[in-house]
Amino acid sequence: MAAREQTDGESPSGDPAPPSVRIVEEIARLEGVDSVDLSPPLYEVLDPEALDGMVEDDDDTGGRITFGYAGYRVAVDADGGIDVTEFGPEDH
Repeated sequence: MAAREQTDGESPSGDPAPPSVRIVEEIARLEGVDSVDLSPPLYEVLDPEALDGMVEDDDDTGGRITFGYAGYRVAVDADGGIDVTEFGPEDH
């Protein structure tokens, strides 16, 4: 069964956090592990600063970036929203 989570720009603690941090925190929560235990680290999959910069450069052009990470499909909207969906058997 695929897990699907959407967040609106806040970390689980309620504080604003950049997408790269929220992605790692959300996947760690879904996996029941500490965020430092995720493998591979997010920075080995993509540049977290570039990802966060996409959201910080709010120029109202919209857009979405989608990538796979740690067994999940991750989508980040230009407004900072993230969508995390576990890959299912059809994705392999």
